[in-house]
Amino acid sequence: MKELLQQYAAFNHWANEKITEVILKLDGNTQQQIVASSFPNLYATVLHIWDAESAWWQRIKLYEKIVLPSENFNQGMQEVVNGLQQQDRLWEDWISNATLPALEHVVAYHNSKREQFKQPVFQIILHVFNHCTYHRGQLVTMLRALGVDKIPPMDFIVWSRKKSHAHYK
Repeated sequence: MKELLQQYAAFNHWANEKITEVILKLDGNTQQQIVASSFPNLYATVLHIWDAESAWWQRIKLYEKIVLPSENFNQGMQEVVNGLQQQDRLWEDWISNATLPALEHVVAYHNSKREQFKQPVFQIILHVFNHCTYHRGQLVTMLRALGVDKIPPMDFIVWSRKKSHAHYK
């Protein structure tokens, strides 16, 4: 289980970097342009991904009060991307150093609707990376709607082929 979570963490970081590299090449107006999706624009969607990763991180670290990065945040896309990359590195490092009991530890938490749940950390981690994949798919659709046609493939299999090829050279 740990090896799989390490792979997902590395994949998530890689895929987030791939999509944000494309977004960072766009001007600020295009990053803020309204496109029909779960969030109004590229900027808000990337910020949501960072917020979600951070909120779940704080939950598994047992923070009493969850503070989202977007609270009182008014910086540009580069700063959002920097924050997301830093959060991705935290996940990778934590998972690499986690023990099986830490991954199986059951965490009690409240969601944004104040509903209480209990789940093992490994399920939370899988949710975090799956949630990112969902929103990266939305970003791809938004980018296409904005006229961007050069979007790199970001599937897990693409990442794993690159890792396997490098690993077996």
